Amino acid sequence: MKTVFSKATFGAGCFWGVETAFRKINGVLSTQVGYCGGTTDNPTYKEVCTGKTGHAEVVQIEFNPDIVSYNELLEIFWNIHDPTTLNRQGPDIGTQYRSVIFYHNDEQQKLADALKSKLNLSGKFKNKIITEIVPHKEFFQAEDYHQQYFEKMGINPSCHT
Repeated sequence: MKTVFSKATFGAGCFWGVETAFRKINGVLSTQVGYCGGTTDNPTYKEVCTGKTGHAEVVQIEFNPDIVSYNELLEIFWNIHDPTTLNRQGPDIGTQYRSVIFYHNDEQQKLADALKSKLNLSGKFKNKIITEIVPHKEFFQAEDYHQQYFEKMGINPSCHT
């Protein structure tokens, strides 16, 4: 029986750090950084940085659900950034840095909503989680120099730890 791979798409601030965090996870087969959720077709990094495209910086993950579940990826997502800040992660400010989950199917939506509710009730975070949970829109891959940026540059990741 052939394994069917799944996709997950998350925005949690600067996509370099988000990608690095997920690339370390057993069962994550590939990652791509890019832009999602906006109105501009084929946006460039420079355009997205203006905040006028509506896109968020995201990482799109291909994963093997037999090794790592979507729920486990959600837990990682909520642990690598502050999901209670609106349009901001650390020094990065703007709608392109918003906390967002772009679900690919109804099951992903249900799991994301359920875990968000559970986390809000748990008191894990001082403030309410404001993460958007919205249908996946077209994903636009970022420029090549953004892919696996920290690895290419030989830089130790300084965010999303």
